[in-house]
Amino acid sequence: MHAVEISLWMVVVLVLLALAFDFMNGFHDAANSIATVVSTGVLKPQHAVLWAAAFNVIALFLFQLKVATAIGKGTIDPGIVDQYVVFGTLIGAIAWNLITWYYGIPSSSSHALMGGLIGTALAKAGPGALVWGGVMKVIIFIFVAPILGFVLGGLIMLAVAWACNRAIPGKVDKVFRRLQLVSASLYSLGHGGNDAQKTIGIIWMLLIAADITGADQAVPLWVVFSCYLAMGLGTLFGGWRIVKTMGQRITRLRPVGGFCAETSGALTLFMATGLGIPVSTTHTITGSIIGVGASRSMGNVRWGVAVGIVWAWIFTIPASALIAAMAWWLGRQVL
Repeated sequence: MHAVEISLWMVVVLVLLALAFDFMNGFHDAANSIATVVSTGVLKPQHAVLWAAAFNVIALFLFQLKVATAIGKGTIDPGIVDQYVVFGTLIGAIAWNLITWYYGIPSSSSHALMGGLIGTALAKAGPGALVWGGVMKVIIFIFVAPILGFVLGGLIMLAVAWACNRAIPGKVDKVFRRLQLVSASLYSLGHGGNDAQKTIGIIWMLLIAADITGADQAVPLWVVFSCYLAMGLGTLFGGWRIVKTMGQRITRLRPVGGFCAETSGALTLFMATGLGIPVSTTHTITGSIIGVGASRSMGNVRWGVAVGIVWAWIFTIPASALIAAMAWWLGRQVL
């Protein structure tokens, strides 16, 4: 691949824009990490975001950069990447995140970013610019991640219910209020480990295109640390509009249900990150919450709310792709 001419100031601007997206990703997805622990009353919101943000950042010491590699090298042809592709991708993802945050819709920042990549690649070079194996893997896991979360959430809830069948309800509640701190930390580790790496992949792609780093070289450490820190700070400020939807409107959760949903979501994210698959943390925790609610009774789930969320999932990639394609065209005119 031949490097394209990208000025240093443009690289700096795009890196800052990528970190802004990463911050917004943490801000937007903070609800995923804290909704259950807040809605069950285990932690106050301000304490919950501190807890989640800390474990978002700690994740950088635990996971290999397999997801970053999948984004940076496995979704679109690296040969088409230039400042306009990166600009369009980020604007498409940021715009869709802002729209869904404003309306309190728990959509996927990850799929908004993927939609941005797909939209700019198609606008610049057509379908041949897509690495279809990588794209299809992401599309398949749009369905696999929430289904796996649903199944694991339901099974863990049933196992806990069986194990605690003869226990005193008040004592069970007290134990799981403590255990939920553990499950929330595990989920936040999984969230940070999968989501921060997506922005690392975008910046890495940009640096390779600008010939600042080689395609066979490791990701610069400053990129890794800055992306994890940006996500942690975003989580710290929190996306409060989405907390109520995730923690209360889908189904009512008690500490035992919150523990099961977070544990299910964490297991799914750990597996996906270990395999290098960029998945939606939003889809994962939503599936887990629905699974926990449905394990008690199908009537415990507000299926109208759940269906509305699914429609948001379906529209995320095409909507962000369209915005990104328009931003790519605009960038060509003004940058």
